[in-house]
Amino acid sequence: MSAGHSIYTPKSGFMKWLDNRLPLPRLIYDSFVAYPVPRNLNGWYTFGGILSLMLVSQIITGIVLAMHYVANSGMAFDSVEHIMRDVNFGWLMRRMHAVGASMFFVAVYIHIFRGMYYGSYKNPREVLWILGVIIFLLMMATAFMGYVLPWGQMSFWGATVITGFFTAIPWIGDSIQQLLLGGFAVENPTLNRFFSLHYLLPFMIAGVVVLHVWALHVTGQTNPTGVEVKDMRKETVPFSPYATLKDAVALVLFFILFAWFIFFLPDYLGHPDNYIPADPLKTPTHIVPEWYFLPFYAILRAITFNISIPFTEIVLIDSKLGGVIAMFASIAVLFILPWLDTSKVRSANYRPLYRQFFWIFVAVCIFLGWLGSRPAEGIYPTLSLIATIYYFAHFFVILPWLGWVEKPKPLPASIADAVLTESKRMAVSNPNPAVLHQTGTQS
Repeated sequence: MSAGHSIYTPKSGFMKWLDNRLPLPRLIYDSFVAYPVPRNLNGWYTFGGILSLMLVSQIITGIVLAMHYVANSGMAFDSVEHIMRDVNFGWLMRRMHAVGASMFFVAVYIHIFRGMYYGSYKNPREVLWILGVIIFLLMMATAFMGYVLPWGQMSFWGATVITGFFTAIPWIGDSIQQLLLGGFAVENPTLNRFFSLHYLLPFMIAGVVVLHVWALHVTGQTNPTGVEVKDMRKETVPFSPYATLKDAVALVLFFILFAWFIFFLPDYLGHPDNYIPADPLKTPTHIVPEWYFLPFYAILRAITFNISIPFTEIVLIDSKLGGVIAMFASIAVLFILPWLDTSKVRSANYRPLYRQFFWIFVAVCIFLGWLGSRPAEGIYPTLSLIATIYYFAHFFVILPWLGWVEKPKPLPASIADAVLTESKRMAVSNPNPAVLHQTGTQS
């Protein structure tokens, strides 16, 4: 569902002159004003716009912080304290950036789960989904490197542990680790590398976001029914003011939550050990990453056994390498998700069996996050292994199986039929004359 031919008309001589030479106003108008979107979009479709503004916020605050930060292992921790105490509004910039990283991941996880629920990864939107997964990977790399920069205890030891897992890769693991560290241990060269990459990657994310939006405008927006647009006049509305107003309401609510954490709970989502300067001679009791990495950290630690050739003592994959493979595979599987789901029906609204398994999958992901925060002892590794097995089973067993055995509900003939049906249902459940008049006007 692309926008079709442009209806932009320059309103002044200068705009006509510019449109003939650099049609930037036409591009903006066609992409963010007249672009048609399905009229039945709900609030879950607002997180794409929220993520765009959060990216802008992170880039702006990051540039300001970079002006005062010192990428030196002997001065990094003190420079962060200097920003908090001595730089005008430095405390606000740093809190916006640190809390913003968490809010960024809150929005992106909701955005991903929404895409999985409504089947936004299915034909013809496979490239759109893959670009989204690439953005997710770049976000994770950016966040990890940014977490190291304050040079607190958890920053230092988190970097030591995570980069150490690369040594599990046969033949090239040690070289990869030394390239990342700039030596044989986490030290000043490591901090310089991470600072440079942390500054660069957000601009790479912005570039892939442009491709992501471009792909979205080529294939068109999905909607809660999963039915493609058939009649542009009846089933779509212009992006502005309809979608922009909906996004604005969601954005205000989201930024209220954002502001609440900034001003009242700025350190709630972080770790207290990161307010202790990095000490290579003192290891924290429990080394844990930021909360948004915890599900993958649990998968990494779930593999506690070696894989050997049967009836021999020859180890093919040791537990360390197995954990690394499982962790990267848990993200890589998202790239092939469009081809693992064999159902022709997109939306879970019409797939009652899939809907149940979807919410079980969400619960398992949350459970993995909790397990990632627990120490790797007692029953926790066993529970992590069970949750990890279910995580991969959802993609490689449950999704293909559901496509063969599930009997979906009848799909509406069009988006217009779905909107009319919903309006009639609301009219029956709300016999108030004002509500009846409003639903009749909308339909």
